[in-house]
Amino acid sequence: MAKHPLQFLEVPRRDPEKEPVEERIKHFGEIYGSYDGASAAAQAGRCIACGNPYCEWKCPVHNYIPNWLALIEEGRLFEAADLSHQTNSLPEICGRICPQDRLCEGACTLSDGIGAVSIGNIERYITDEAVKQGWRPDMSNVKASGKCVGIVGAGPAGLAAADVLALNGIGSVVYDAYPEIGGLLTYGIPPFKLEKHIVNQRREILEGMGVKFILDTRIGEDKPFGELLDEYDAVFLGMGTYQYVQGGFPGEDLPGVHDSLPYLVGNVYRELGHDESAAPYIDLEGKSVVILGGGDTGMDCVRTAVRQGATSVTCAYRRDEKNMPGSRREVANAREEGVRFLFNRQPIELLGDDHVSGVKLVETKLGAAGADGRRRPEPIPGTEEMLPADAVVIAFGFRPNPPDWFHDFQVETLQSGRVRVAALGAYPFQTTNPKVFAGGDMVRGSDLVVTAVHEGREAAKGIARYLEV
Repeated sequence: MAKHPLQFLEVPRRDPEKEPVEERIKHFGEIYGSYDGASAAAQAGRCIACGNPYCEWKCPVHNYIPNWLALIEEGRLFEAADLSHQTNSLPEICGRICPQDRLCEGACTLSDGIGAVSIGNIERYITDEAVKQGWRPDMSNVKASGKCVGIVGAGPAGLAAADVLALNGIGSVVYDAYPEIGGLLTYGIPPFKLEKHIVNQRREILEGMGVKFILDTRIGEDKPFGELLDEYDAVFLGMGTYQYVQGGFPGEDLPGVHDSLPYLVGNVYRELGHDESAAPYIDLEGKSVVILGGGDTGMDCVRTAVRQGATSVTCAYRRDEKNMPGSRREVANAREEGVRFLFNRQPIELLGDDHVSGVKLVETKLGAAGADGRRRPEPIPGTEEMLPADAVVIAFGFRPNPPDWFHDFQVETLQSGRVRVAALGAYPFQTTNPKVFAGGDMVRGSDLVVTAVHEGREAAKGIARYLEV
């Protein structure tokens, strides 16, 4: 039957059901349900197949979005899964955690007043359901090259590189310091956004493609980097960014003040039943909590604190709500769960003697744009206020933290600490050591999971050319 040309009007956007607030704040599981086949087809059918697919261009990996939406409308699930994986190595993960409202769905022609096509939920449905029905990547035409690459980091960049290498007949061994794969997919993103069995499922898929994992191993300490250069035909670095951005104001070293990553990692370690000596649990139950920072990490922290049983959770951010860098969906979820937001508030001091007791804030207004194009917050004199707090979590983001051994192996970094790579030429993402490639946050700076996936994939293509495969 021919598609009705006004389906996008006759079928309203409908997201999967979301668990009620009073239930979801009692646990750390995902809060969204899933489409069934009929719902996915109906929602996919809302796509009007624009002549210029803005959604596809806005997507960092340039997914063939209108094409796999059409396949889902026609019930061709496995073909949709094949097409989805042509551009994205982790579609079931990106479908859950990408800020679609700022990317594909924000660019959808229907987003202004009618309701964007629910691209993220359909992307998630495609792989979830296809894998459940037995789909796996087709390796039947892949010829083994005899080459093998050592990958440092089992986060999104490393996993994406391993995927593309495998499809090119190149083996890979992925090393990671954590006891499970995923990097911050597993240990930084809370389970209410991404349950960890989803990451484990991707591990099983990659292992089925021939990828090997060696975990609980820190390169440069447990295994010298020189051994990787000796053992492998090339090396890919996907080590992320782990240096916390500090505020530079008094009181940051007070007891009760926590950095966001140790807070989130400690919570996941407890949820997974890991040995907590490597990542101690930070319990905010019964505390009045203030989170400083308005990005996705800040939203992860506020919603974790709610589930831990904090008596109150407040997020203070130095710009207005419109200029928050985090996902609008996550802000909305946090609000529903009782988080209070204070916008245009900049911390200038953490108060307390032997323990943090509050935050001194000043109101701000947005001034001229800085070098990054974002308007800079300017303090308004005389607007200081005190916000009581039993605990403060600082979520200002992360910077690259290159290890000392980079210098020993001629891997150059920029002044910012980001790894220097080739942007153009035959071997994209090649470092100043020709045998070493790099991608993801350690090259770009702290960014989205999907951009790390893109760079891992592109680096793998460069490696394949370098190895003449």
